[in-house]
Amino acid sequence: MRRDAGLDALRASLTLLVLFHHTAITYGGSGDWYYKAVPAGPQLSSQLLSLFTGFNQAFFMGLFFLLAGYFTPGAVERHGAAAYMRERALRLGLPLVVYFLVLSPFTIALAETARGRNLFAALVDNWTHGRMEPGPLWFCEALLIFAGLYLAVRAVTPDPGRRATPSFPSNATLALAALGTGAAAFLLRLVWPTGTTLLHLQIGYFASYVVLFAAGCLAAPWPTLDKAPAEQRRLWISVAAVTFPLMPIAVVLGRHVPWLEGAQSGGWNLQAAVYALWEPFLAWGVIMGLLHFTTRRFETPGALWRSLSRRAYAIYIIHPPVLVVLALAWRSIAAPPALKFLVTGTATCLACYGLAGLLLKAPGAKRVL
Repeated sequence: MRRDAGLDALRASLTLLVLFHHTAITYGGSGDWYYKAVPAGPQLSSQLLSLFTGFNQAFFMGLFFLLAGYFTPGAVERHGAAAYMRERALRLGLPLVVYFLVLSPFTIALAETARGRNLFAALVDNWTHGRMEPGPLWFCEALLIFAGLYLAVRAVTPDPGRRATPSFPSNATLALAALGTGAAAFLLRLVWPTGTTLLHLQIGYFASYVVLFAAGCLAAPWPTLDKAPAEQRRLWISVAAVTFPLMPIAVVLGRHVPWLEGAQSGGWNLQAAVYALWEPFLAWGVIMGLLHFTTRRFETPGALWRSLSRRAYAIYIIHPPVLVVLALAWRSIAAPPALKFLVTGTATCLACYGLAGLLLKAPGAKRVL
């Protein structure tokens, strides 16, 4: 199996970013989460944390899908379609089921204790009334669907082994892909605005997920994903830098300019259009920059990064209840939301790192995690 230390470190870093992303929502950032110690609002800390979560949302899950797509063709070629799906069912399906049946109702019950409910009573009530959902493991659900779709496409296309290794997309291709992805996101959000789900999946974000997973599959013959020519990479990083302030500017102007009013989440309005296009034009440059940085920086990772990379998947799975417990533990202590965000986020990363190490020692855990 091909290992890329830089991509392993990138995946681990993205996992920690997921933890801080959910911590930001806990303390006032926009988004959906089990427990919100501070509701999203007009205060400066909330606006800054919302900008942080909006920036993350533009690229981080899409980058996970790009990495997943990159390794998919090779895994199928090594093991065959049937064995590949069995492996996916074990590594993705089993954690998804465990989270759905155990961790999600438990985390929901933990959050309900903030309102004075008894933990055990709330947990039993959640099980009794079917209050269960995949939480962050919607990603596993989506990857199972994508794996099946990949095999279906593969079954009706020519032998991938006979295809020429693709070159890196031109700037025109990348621009058209960003425009097409943004347009598709805008149209999807007319039916499924951000924040709404179908089968627990926020379909409004899936335009970029599909594009990036497909891009990863097409890039599988490359020895590295850090394939962008230096000049092209610098150009798209500059595009991302110019794009980044446009969404906050549009939000501020939307409060004062009538024709810029509307919901970012979706609809026939300029706010929704700007948001849908903002994401891919920001994402392409951020992703190229991160791929280049981690490939160069972590060519020979240290022991800590190797350990973190090995525990990343387990950390991703177990972090929701850990984060909720730590946020609840000092909810009565007065402190600025930004400070609580930093302290709770860091404590969650450290606690999950330790717990993941213990979990991986359980019999059979390494086959799944």
